[in-house]
Order: sequence, then structure tokens, then C-alpha cells
Amino acid sequence: MEDAKTMQRGFTGYEYKEVTAESSRASFLIDGYECFGWELDENFPESRKTGNAGNLKKMVIRLRRSRKIVNKMELTRLQRNFEACVNEIDTLEKAKTSTAALCAITVGIIGTAFMAGSVFAVTAEPPRIILSVILAVPAFLGWIIPYFLYKRMVRKQTEKLTPLIEEKQEEIYGICEKGSKLLY
Repeated sequence: MEDAKTMQRGFTGYEYKEVTAESSRASFLIDGYECFGWELDENFPESRKTGNAGNLKKMVIRLRRSRKIVNKMELTRLQRNFEACVNEIDTLEKAKTSTAALCAITVGIIGTAFMAGSVFAVTAEPPRIILSVILAVPAFLGWIIPYFLYKRMVRKQTEKLTPLIEEKQEEIYGICEKGSKLLY
């Protein structure tokens, strides 16, 4: 019976694609790729998880599309624009925390240098207690301030980058709409 269905449909050649994505963005990517003629490959019903970087689990999405799809060149061009926009959004999301983390780490290292100076001052012959106390104050501040500095910088970067991310998402929706119109 299955062979009869296959004979009626005829042979369809497919292109295959694997996309690795964070599990929180998988649905968004699947919806986007469907606008360019891709569909989930039913031969692999479950996507495999690839690892755990923090709390973000990566998964592999397997897609396929007919090799004889209409407007293939234009769909491929739109798909590349879609992928470029998704990569730009990922870069902007990472930029929210990268500068803040770098500044917080730098302040922490400077605080540690002051603490080292404080320790050397107290262990010197003769011990320089007053110099040790003077160096310990910025050392402790250098260990406390990074947390608050990080939070403040992330908040400012988020306010600055959110409109850019939303603009890219609108661009993605426009690209997907064009791709969907080419399919149907």
C-alpha cells in the first residue's frame, strides 16, 4: 500500500540543511525557514540537543526542501538575508553583556592589585600597617563595585540596543513575507 502512494506521488529530490540553534529560538528559526520552502525533515522526528552552555541548550534542526522549488535563486538570496539578520541579532544580544563584563572584570582585577599591594605592605619589614589599610580600602571597593557596575552597564546597553534589535526583527518579518509570497 505504501509503495502505491510512492508511485502516485513520483520521486521528489530534496536538499537538506542542518541548523544549530538555542532551544529558545528554535521555533522562530523553523517558522522563518518555512518561508523559504524548508520543512522539518520527518525522518528525524526529534532534534538532538548538543550541549549546555550555561542554561542555553543548543539543538540541531534538520530541514529539507524540494530541489525543484520555484524561484529557488530568489528564495536563497532572501534566506541569506534572513540568516544575516539573525546573526546580527545574536551579535547585538551578546553586545548587551560583553562590554559590561569586560569593565567589571577590569575593575575587579584592579581591586585585586590593590589587595596585593596591601598584603605586601603588611608583610614588609617593618610592617606598614597604615599603607596596608590605605590600599585595602580601594581593594575592597574594587571587589564590591563590579557587580553594581555590571548591572548598570547591562541596563544601559539594553536600553540602547533594544530598538536596533526590534528593527532587525521587523526586517526579518519583511524578508519572510517576501519569501512566503514567492512560494504561494
